[in-house]
Amino acid sequence: MDFLTERAFVGVVATLIVLGLFVFLCRPRKAGSVHDAVLDTVQRLSKAAPELRNGLTEQAADQATTHLLEMLKCVAVGISDRDGRLLSWDGQANEHYADLEEQIVEAVREGHRAHVQHENLQCRRRGSCPMRTAVIVPLIIDGQVEGALIVVGGVDGKRMIRAADEVARFLCIQLELAKLDESKQQLAQAELRALRAQISPHFIYNTLNTISSLIRTDPEQSRELLQDFAAFTRYSFRSNGMFATLADELSNIDRYLTIECARYGERLSVRLRIAPEVQSVVVPFLVLQPLVENAVRHGIAKKPGGGTVSVFAHDNGNEALITIEDDGVGMDADRLFEDLRDAHKSGAHVGVGNINYRMRQVFGDDYALMVETAPGAGMKVTLRVPKYFPGVRPDLPNFAGDDHPDDDSPNGHLPPP
Repeated sequence: MDFLTERAFVGVVATLIVLGLFVFLCRPRKAGSVHDAVLDTVQRLSKAAPELRNGLTEQAADQATTHLLEMLKCVAVGISDRDGRLLSWDGQANEHYADLEEQIVEAVREGHRAHVQHENLQCRRRGSCPMRTAVIVPLIIDGQVEGALIVVGGVDGKRMIRAADEVARFLCIQLELAKLDESKQQLAQAELRALRAQISPHFIYNTLNTISSLIRTDPEQSRELLQDFAAFTRYSFRSNGMFATLADELSNIDRYLTIECARYGERLSVRLRIAPEVQSVVVPFLVLQPLVENAVRHGIAKKPGGGTVSVFAHDNGNEALITIEDDGVGMDADRLFEDLRDAHKSGAHVGVGNINYRMRQVFGDDYALMVETAPGAGMKVTLRVPKYFPGVRPDLPNFAGDDHPDDDSPNGHLPPP
C-alpha cells in the first residue's frame, strides 16, 4: 500500500469514527438538537485535529484537551506522553491527577484501558467533588503506545467508557497520519539524495577539466563557466526544500546545458522555449535536471556527430506541459518500460524511474511520465504539472551565497523567449 492509498484509508477510518461519535453523542436527543450536536462535534474535532498532525506535543495536547472537554461535556480531559507524563489537563479535579498517575503509567506500560472509581481514591471533598470516575485509554499507533487519554466524568457508566474509547481512536488516527507525514518526508528526502547522487562524478570532473582547458585560451569564458558551475552545484545541493518554481528548475537546467555545450562544442545543440505564464508553476525539486542529463549522456553523447536537446514548457489550461526531447540514439520502448517498472529494485534508469515515482507520489497516478522512444529515434519525456495542487508550494531555498549582493552568478530565471 503506497502513501496516498494508506493515507486515504486512514482518512476513511477517521471519518467512520467521527460518524460513530455523532451517533453516540446524539442518540438520546431530538431531531433539532441532533443537528446542533453534529455541527458541534464536527467543529470540536476539526479544531482538535490540526496540531496533532505534527505529533503528540504539549501544544497539540493543549489544543486537543480544550476542544475534547467541551465536546464530551465531562469533568476533565487529560493527555499523557508514552512515559505517563502529563502533557495537558483541562477541566476540574486537578488534584486527582496525582491519584491517577500510577494507573496512567500502568495503562501506558501494559497497553490496556484502566477504569478508576472515585470512591477508591483519597478525596477531601468526598461529597462535593465533581469526579465520579476516570477512564484511561492508551494511545496505540503501529503497535506502540505513544501516550494516553484520560477522561474524567461526573457520572459513571458504559457511555463514558465508550466515548473515551472512540475519542482515543480518533486521536490515534491523527497521530498515525502525523507519522505517515513524517515518513513521507523522510522518503522524499531519501529520493532527493538519490537524485543528487545521480549527478555524475564524471560530469563534475569533466566540467572542471573543461574550465581548466579554457583558462589560457578564453579566460572570460572559463570564468563564466565557473560561475555557472558554482550556481548549479549550489542549487542542486541546497539543504532544504521539496518543491521549486519551474523558473528556478529551468534556470538550473540552463546552467547545466551551458556547461555541457562548452564541453561538447558543436556536437551538442540546445533549444529552449518557455512560456512566461508557466514559470511560476511549482514542481518537485530537481524533477527536470536528471531528465536533461539523461538526454545528454545517454542520447546525444552516444550518437556519432551529436544532436539536439530540446526543453519546452507550454501552457495547457490548468496544467503546464513540459517536454524534454533529444534526437539521440533512443532505445527499445518495451525494455525501457520494463526497466522503469523495476527501477527501484534494479537501479536501471534510476533517474527517470525516480522522477516518475515522485510525480505519481505528489500528484497521483494520472501524472506519471509519458515516454516516447525507439532505437535511433531519440527520446521524448513529457510531464504534466497542475498549476495548483493542495499542499504543493515553493520552498525558500537555503544554500550558501544567496545573501551576497555582489554575487554576479546567474539570477535563477531564464530570459523570456
